Amino acid sequence: MTATLTQSWFMTTRLLRGTVRQPLFLAIGLVQPVVWLLIFGQLFGRVTELGGFGTRSYLDYLTPGVLVMMALTRGAWSGGDLLVELDHGVLDRFLISPVSRAALIGGHLCHQAIAVMAQSLVVLLLAALAGARLPGGLPGMLAMLAAATLVVLAVGSLSMAFSLVIRKPQTLTATIQFVLLPLVFLSSAFIEQRLAAPWIAFVARFNPIDWAVQAGRSALSAAPDWGLVFTRLGWLFLLAAVCAAVTVRSFRAYQRSL
Repeated sequence: MTATLTQSWFMTTRLLRGTVRQPLFLAIGLVQPVVWLLIFGQLFGRVTELGGFGTRSYLDYLTPGVLVMMALTRGAWSGGDLLVELDHGVLDRFLISPVSRAALIGGHLCHQAIAVMAQSLVVLLLAALAGARLPGGLPGMLAMLAAATLVVLAVGSLSMAFSLVIRKPQTLTATIQFVLLPLVFLSSAFIEQRLAAPWIAFVARFNPIDWAVQAGRSALSAAPDWGLVFTRLGWLFLLAAVCAAVTVRSFRAYQRSL
């Protein structure tokens, strides 16, 4: 176990060095969340007058949704990074080394988790500067970061598992575009479920993206419902564990196919 953790950290730092050398990719990942936060937030700023949002500021309501959407997007593209390593033979060279297979997967997931936490802190700061109130304070922000991290771990695991099976970037891109927006819009990321169609509110109950949004939104509110927060985080943790197990099985299937 100790050796696997050490090797996972080595793989994580290897990927982090690449991010530090090319921080532009980290900055590009912030463009879409900032656009959603500043433009979408202003465009629909008066929608809270309909009532049911639990806040008078749409920016307060929108911020957790934008953070979870950013984590979802980053996790979804994790498989693309793995396909690049496959194409360049990097992964195959690691497979003939004594490094643990779990460490190869863990390194990618830890890298994505650290990156999304850094990006989330920047988005929270920008939201606060734009006028969003975060009365949940530090405990609320930590819960929000935990929700975003669990989303990126779960979705990133599935993305890598899918990439190991299909091994074609075009198929991965098409699948992400097909799944990404429905998952976001079938949640309470942008609109209160009581204002949505009943079937959408029903589907959202089983949507992990909605679990993360609800956990983060409640934690950042003035009166957090910690029972709801920890329940949703627990569901996300279980989902991430199952998705990681699926990735390990996919990795073994890839090795047997060589």
